[in-house]
Amino acid sequence: MAAATPTRLARPRRRRSLIGLTPLIDVVFILLIFFMLASNFLRWRAIDLSAPVRAAATVPVEQDVLKIEILMDGMTIDGASITMTQFDQQVSDRLAQDRDLTIVIQPDVGVPLQRTVSTLDRLRSLGASKLNLVRDPQAAGL
Repeated sequence: MAAATPTRLARPRRRRSLIGLTPLIDVVFILLIFFMLASNFLRWRAIDLSAPVRAAATVPVEQDVLKIEILMDGMTIDGASITMTQFDQQVSDRLAQDRDLTIVIQPDVGVPLQRTVSTLDRLRSLGASKLNLVRDPQAAGL
């Protein structure tokens, strides 16, 4: 007689379960809808600017205007070169005299946009409310 060999019991093979993508897609879709509905598409910290109209150049300016030029190497207020500390002081003084002062900002060609936006932010923090951004001083009547 032959020696008895241990036999393995045949176990039924377990079938691998497949990972379903449907629940994952459902969750992603629900999150997408949630964030689309929860987000705010309004402009945050928008700066209101009024652009001059070409036809307005013929109308005489009756109000007091402060002209600020942003140059590559500095700034001018009404044609006089100033430093940043003088800028704050002069603008504050003019705004103290007239709260409805119209300020015209003219960036020079090649001035980085961030510098212009920083100047606008600085003017807003000083209390300026009427800001006009111009590219061509002749079109604005200045």
